[in-house]
Amino acid sequence: MISRRILLGLALAAPLAAHAQTQGVRLMMVRRKGCVYCAQWDREIAPVYTRHAEGRAAPLFSVDVDGPYPDGLALARMPWLTPSFILLKAGSEVTRFEGYPGADKFFPVLAEMLAQA
Repeated sequence: MISRRILLGLALAAPLAAHAQTQGVRLMMVRRKGCVYCAQWDREIAPVYTRHAEGRAAPLFSVDVDGPYPDGLALARMPWLTPSFILLKAGSEVTRFEGYPGADKFFPVLAEMLAQA
């Protein structure tokens, strides 16, 4: 059964995607070599990321937890848990999610993050 919250997130995905693209929104994935959850994300989500409205709304880039990080980032705090997904707007952190919630929850979580942008 799909919850009302997930349905709401799915209904809002297309308008959010269009709005986010005009706002310079990007998703930074912070990873660590040997991270089993990063590898799980690579298997389950990476192949379909750009097929989802949320993935198109927030182009993804990855960095190692130890850096280097792109110049000019304004983060609330340095990430230490991997994977961490940090939504950036014009280089400033809007929100983040630490850990991998699983394939069935990743895009609804990302939709909620995009709603904050």
